[in-house]
Amino acid sequence: MFDFVRSHTRLLLGLLMVLIIPSFVFFGVEGYARFMEEGGRAVARIDGREVTRTEWDAAHERAVRRMREQMPGVDLALIDNPEMKRRTLDALVRDRVLLTAAERMALAPGDERLQRLFVSDPQFAGLRNPDGSVNRDLLTAQGMSSEMFALQLRQELGMRQVLSGVTETAFAPAAAASASLGALLQRREAQVQIFPMAEYRSRVNPTDADLETYYQANESRFQAPEQARIEYVVLDLEALTRGVKVNEKELRDYYEQNVSRFATAEERQASHILVTADASAPAADRAKARVRAEALLAEVRRNPASFAEVARRDSQDPGSAAQGGDLGFNARGLMVKPFDDAMFAMKPGEISNVVETEYGFHIIRLTAVRGGERKPFEAVRAELEQEVRRSLAQRQYAEAAEKFTNKVYEQPDSLQPVIDELKLEKRTATVQRTPEAGAAGVLANRKLLEAVFSGDVLREKRNTQAIETGSNQLTSARLVEHQPARLRPLTEVRDEVRARVVEAQAMALARQAGEARVEEVKKAPDTVLPETLIVSRMGSQGMPRQLIDAVLQAPPSALPLVRGVEIADLGYVVVKVNQVLPRQAIPGGDLALIGQYAQAWGGAEAQATLNALKARYKVKIEEERVRAALKTTSTAP
Repeated sequence: MFDFVRSHTRLLLGLLMVLIIPSFVFFGVEGYARFMEEGGRAVARIDGREVTRTEWDAAHERAVRRMREQMPGVDLALIDNPEMKRRTLDALVRDRVLLTAAERMALAPGDERLQRLFVSDPQFAGLRNPDGSVNRDLLTAQGMSSEMFALQLRQELGMRQVLSGVTETAFAPAAAASASLGALLQRREAQVQIFPMAEYRSRVNPTDADLETYYQANESRFQAPEQARIEYVVLDLEALTRGVKVNEKELRDYYEQNVSRFATAEERQASHILVTADASAPAADRAKARVRAEALLAEVRRNPASFAEVARRDSQDPGSAAQGGDLGFNARGLMVKPFDDAMFAMKPGEISNVVETEYGFHIIRLTAVRGGERKPFEAVRAELEQEVRRSLAQRQYAEAAEKFTNKVYEQPDSLQPVIDELKLEKRTATVQRTPEAGAAGVLANRKLLEAVFSGDVLREKRNTQAIETGSNQLTSARLVEHQPARLRPLTEVRDEVRARVVEAQAMALARQAGEARVEEVKKAPDTVLPETLIVSRMGSQGMPRQLIDAVLQAPPSALPLVRGVEIADLGYVVVKVNQVLPRQAIPGGDLALIGQYAQAWGGAEAQATLNALKARYKVKIEEERVRAALKTTSTAP
């Protein structure tokens, strides 16, 4: 009885289209259709067939564009960089290998099998018309023809079968699973004694010679990175919005056009008595149901107070009859249309005539009405003004972006002209070649930083080009002062050097004391250390990794075993591993872990199979061309 779902079916199925074909959503069907084409220089070869630079660039461009659509505010440098572009190539090669294998093994389904799969597989239910054909409207919305969809689906299913025999039949061999889970869940009892580094700090007093020696041996720690003091300007919707003026009439017109947003939805509480009669039932049966409904209507009209009693006795709606027909509060559009129209045309206390729907015949009583009030204009004026200004700024952005781009290029010696023309704000910052920890916004954008430290900008202090640093955001910067990387003198870093030397000397004293204690315990095996721990891979959260390893890597045959371990920022720890305890119990048993182990095993086998296929089909990556291409990675438009 919910029209909402029906009215939004196309939207929901469009999302389903994206989800059911993962490999091709990433790679793009046109890439497969051009499988045999050559264009540009090859960056990889599979079975003698080339992956060209053009195809690689196009696949990466699609991937970047798609990720930007999914995450509009993402920094482009995070998704369009050499590492991500190399991943695109790896995915491209993987898909080409799987497609080649599917072709060689004749795994792609034929027409009849493809049709059977499409008609019978529940994941395609949303794409099917009632007669089993594909919904062309949905395909058109995705920019595809039915022929393209059939090709894509055939290739995807064929590729899936190449590895499915490995991944779907993976199991955990009992011996391997037992050994792995035993190591994961094993528990050990250990005793420890800590010689904290902090207790030894007060005992050390480094000399100037100590500081000088440490400084000279660790000069790389005291390098000041290359820095640039810059001024920069940002064009975005926020900047444009500040300069937009909105008059009162525009605001009031916008309010009237969107008044439903500022009203609480009207809801109505109704009860009903239903005499069921399916829409497909014979006319005679529906006629009998109507007569029965008319009789019940007459009864409740004679005695309106009996409505709930009659509903409990005679209503054929199993969901509401026991509640006297009460349907609770419902907003407009949640019921089927004839019911909805009747309910919203009534006044509280009224009983409707018989209402016919696809479910049968209803008698409706309206109990109460709530909501429907709207906020006055003055209460939402500030919100409206911001929305209208932002909308107007959005319309102006393309023209402003063109002016911004031209101005910073045509007058490269200053940012002031573009600031004056577009009423922007000059900002300043000190930056390095890579984003500093905690950097946010445009100062975390790698492409902007690369431009700041590039040739003309660095040598001649010219404006950078307009760089897209976000969605609807352009930035240009210019150098004010450049400071090359340098070794900071000891006088500048003396306090830092002394702190490091103190830590090193304190750790040396802690180690000396700890090692002496290790020898004492070895000579007196019955010695009990101050703290007892139960250590396992699964249940030792908060323990230093070095301590866990020291306990669990001790050979069981050598227990009890005494050893020492140095832990940075803590000190030296003497560890006495006493015994292996019964393994840790897992709620519900080991089945879940065995399943995860089998899944990991299947993934490893699938990767091994893929590696074997790469060898069989003689995959060759032209590494020199790939490295050259990665140096010129550019942001997709």
